[in-house]
Amino acid sequence: MKKNRIILFSPLVFGLVLTMLISCQEGQQKKEDNQNQSKEAEGMKHVEWSRNANIYEVNIRQYTEEGTFDAFRSHLPRLKEMGVDILWLMPVHPVGKLNRKGSLGSYYAVRDYKAVNPEFGTMEDFRELVNEAHGLGMRVIIDWVANHSAWDNVWTKEFPDFYEKDENGKFVSPFDWTDVISFDYNNPQMRDSMITALKFWVQEADIDGYRCDVAGMVPTDFWDDARTELDKIKAVFMLAEDEDNVDLLRHAFDMNYSWKLNHLMNDIAKGKKIANDIWDYLHWNKKQFPPDAYRMTFTTNHDENSWNGTTKERLGKAANTFAVLSHTVTGIPLIYSGQEAGLDKRLRFFEKDTIHWDNLINQDFYTRLNELKHTNKAIWNGRAGGEMHRIGGGKNPHVFAFYRQKEGNTVVVILNLSAIKQSLIMDQPKAEGKFTDVFSGNKTALTNGQEFRLKPWEYLVFEK
Repeated sequence: MKKNRIILFSPLVFGLVLTMLISCQEGQQKKEDNQNQSKEAEGMKHVEWSRNANIYEVNIRQYTEEGTFDAFRSHLPRLKEMGVDILWLMPVHPVGKLNRKGSLGSYYAVRDYKAVNPEFGTMEDFRELVNEAHGLGMRVIIDWVANHSAWDNVWTKEFPDFYEKDENGKFVSPFDWTDVISFDYNNPQMRDSMITALKFWVQEADIDGYRCDVAGMVPTDFWDDARTELDKIKAVFMLAEDEDNVDLLRHAFDMNYSWKLNHLMNDIAKGKKIANDIWDYLHWNKKQFPPDAYRMTFTTNHDENSWNGTTKERLGKAANTFAVLSHTVTGIPLIYSGQEAGLDKRLRFFEKDTIHWDNLINQDFYTRLNELKHTNKAIWNGRAGGEMHRIGGGKNPHVFAFYRQKEGNTVVVILNLSAIKQSLIMDQPKAEGKFTDVFSGNKTALTNGQEFRLKPWEYLVFEK
């Protein structure tokens, strides 16, 4: 039997031991902090062509009367002239027929992950679309639905274990999305098959990446694995439909959604919030996300348009003012199909509902904004762009004004985010100098102490 021994340390020895323990703990903590900082600093390595890019969402079904790839191709030269960089095509796959909603069904009820919707054309038609876009210097990403599929997806019969089941062994629909069923990401074979399908489109059609539907509902480690495999084929661009899961932006995704800013725009337009509230959002955004993470800024998209209202319904006369905001704050701006034509109807989601292109009322407006994004580094994306500096100090809570600078480039933005006349005093010496008005092309001088008198919802953008 062993006897317990009591070992007595002198105060000096005890102090030395305690000091060593604390030193070891501090050293370990410092090492972990350095590793975290290194990871944070490294972050996502974006493809270089995304640094001054914008994104344009394409609703193939509603874009033309024909609703086909070939019919949409005729618009590519116009979009190139408008300065579009990334074409995001809503799902191009066959739509499920079992339990479908409406006569045409949802694009997001996928029946086959390795085929194109025959209503849109053939695989060869799709390849020609991608090739022509590439020839014009544009990139193509397609919508990907990894969380769920149609009830009659080709996998349901061959691989029923790919899907979640209830206590009775029946397929499960997420939420009230009765036209789709959920995948089981505890199944390794299912994960491998989904990654194989993702690789298929990069290998077979040379697409440049994906916009991933409800990405936050799919395990992050799956997306990390998928991104690693895709980048082995070519460097891709990935957009997550998510805003809350910051980990998605560590490795798998280049960009996510800035819904909070979009909701804030809606509230300001309705008088529920004011311009000064945007600075609170920007402070939160800077704390929440890695410094080189991309955030997609937008006034509308397919969901907002179909379910929450047109930009005219939600933003009224402020629609273009907030479009200027979305193109000049930190982030990558989105343009949705038809915005350049003043789209003023909610496109039906499960039926045919063609966009009208007879009056391109906003084409020049978006062309100027896109050109500014291309040529002025101050508003480039992520770390490639300049920090936002406040003008006016919030003294007029209804005017949102700032300047951004990068490598000798400057952009000054002054927005009246109210339905009444406002004024602003320039109080930033670093924003002084000779500038060009982005929309009029006129040369002007900005000086400290200068007063700007603004009409309701007026926007001013100056660059040098």
